[in-house]
Amino acid sequence: MNAQIGHLGIERARAACMPWTALAPRIGTDEYLGRLARAQRLLEATGADALLVTAGTSLRYFTGIPWGATERLVGMLLPRQGDAVLICPAFEEGSLQAELAHPLPMLFWEEHEDPHALVASCMASRGARTLALDPAAPFGVFSGLAAALGTRDIVDATPVIDGCRACKSPAELGLMKQATAMTLKVQALAAGMLQEGIAAGEVKRFIDTAHRALGADNGSTFCIVQFGTATSFPHGVPGEQYLEQDQVVLIDTGCSVAGYQSDITRTYVFGTPDAEQSRIWDLERAAQQAAFDAVRPGVACADVDAAARRVIEAGGLGPDYRLPGLPHRTGHGCGMAIHEAPYLVRGNQAPLAPGNCCSDEPMIVIPGRFGIRLEDHFYVTDDGGAWFTAPSPSIDQPFA
Repeated sequence: MNAQIGHLGIERARAACMPWTALAPRIGTDEYLGRLARAQRLLEATGADALLVTAGTSLRYFTGIPWGATERLVGMLLPRQGDAVLICPAFEEGSLQAELAHPLPMLFWEEHEDPHALVASCMASRGARTLALDPAAPFGVFSGLAAALGTRDIVDATPVIDGCRACKSPAELGLMKQATAMTLKVQALAAGMLQEGIAAGEVKRFIDTAHRALGADNGSTFCIVQFGTATSFPHGVPGEQYLEQDQVVLIDTGCSVAGYQSDITRTYVFGTPDAEQSRIWDLERAAQQAAFDAVRPGVACADVDAAARRVIEAGGLGPDYRLPGLPHRTGHGCGMAIHEAPYLVRGNQAPLAPGNCCSDEPMIVIPGRFGIRLEDHFYVTDDGGAWFTAPSPSIDQPFA
């Protein structure tokens, strides 16, 4: 169709999926220990005596263990002073030891025992009474701990967790740069392999295979492929779709590298864009740039959202979340989770700080016709913002 869309064919696109060679260094032991020390400093500010981090992205952040939440409690208990300890099922010792990024003592519970009582006992032995609980902990963990400790002795650990994770280190930025560069390449190959009549499902399978071939942790972390009117739904609609000439194409996908995420959306036309598609695409790109231009340390997250909305409303759309227009926030934080703090949304007065990483994606929806979303991520520097990936230059040139 042109030099970037529909020009490759499936076989040439597959042949271009080679293992990534510019590998970012992994997180080292010293950085993991520094995270624990920072968590202890933040814990002191909350007044809590100990922090419990349960299975999920935060456990991986502090220990290196990529463990998903189940009905069995696996967690790290960190007192305000002293060493952290892992609370885990006895039969999982070997698996957990194999994943640990740095040595930690372990306390085990057997299948017939109450792990929440073990947490309470461990806290008592260290003179700790008040527990800051991981905000991502399942309700079953909260209720078990409430029975063992009392609800008044459990507080929200969000200030500790977000206080550690929201500002990325140079090593974390390096892993995210690799992940985003890999996904941008996959996006370009996916655009190149499009052909009339291709199924969205086939494009999704290609994107997953390409991410795996490049070396992502587990293929695509997620993938949305929409054609035509389906693009007017921000996260798509169920059912298979087949590409037609002159349809809008929206592809939103990402991958993980050592637990760090990418999340990139490209929107373009397979064929020749009409005047309205081009106008809305240009307005979307201007709104994305306005949000980026507002980024600097100390600026409230809400102000970045407002900058994008001003452009869209000046273009005659909206206002607020009204359609045609922008139906959701301008962006979200990203790191070890695809969506995490800070959020670029009205009412969020939290100031941006160096190391924050966010998406910039003020999607425009024209109900019943099409939607345009351009999504790239930035990180905050001492002077402003820096893109992880170069934004799209034009509707018929989605890649710089």
